[in-house]
Amino acid sequence: MVTIYERKPAHERKPGLSRRELLKRGGVGALLVISGSAVISPEHAWGLETSALKPETMATLIQMARDIYPHDQVPDKYYAIAVKAHDEQAGKDPAHKDLIENGIAELDSKSGKGGYTSLGWEEQRVAALREIEDTPFFQAVRGGLVVGLYNQKEIWPIFGYEGESYSKGGYMARGFDDIEWL
Repeated sequence: MVTIYERKPAHERKPGLSRRELLKRGGVGALLVISGSAVISPEHAWGLETSALKPETMATLIQMARDIYPHDQVPDKYYAIAVKAHDEQAGKDPAHKDLIENGIAELDSKSGKGGYTSLGWEEQRVAALREIEDTPFFQAVRGGLVVGLYNQKEIWPIFGYEGESYSKGGYMARGFDDIEWL
């Protein structure tokens, strides 16, 4: 059974969406489906299975990742891959699991009714993140994203990065001193 949840606290969630609600949300952004222990994006054909963290937590981490390092041209699946490390670490370290789950719960409570992912505007989500930016939770997520997001070779062409140059003769032999623009 697949259930689509609105981003509300667990005690307020109602499984499924009405047709009207689904159509109303259609142009607002990507719809993530929570199914068992997975977060799925049917629109973009990718899924992420969780083992230690709740799927709702992972969906919030994906949105957080996009708000911390916003790149419109980078698909959500690469943000999902970047935050998957927190799920893996939470499976090995109960303290990390508590840090992430409690951090998401605190972020949701500070974000008002419906939690962080229900905030409609990026400015509102960024304001919520600014309130917690000095916490160990935020620093753990932000620090993991630096490596988790930007070390994915699949997205390097989006940024115009060709990768390391040593195997190709180094930068000096590959146009470093070309100053045709001068």
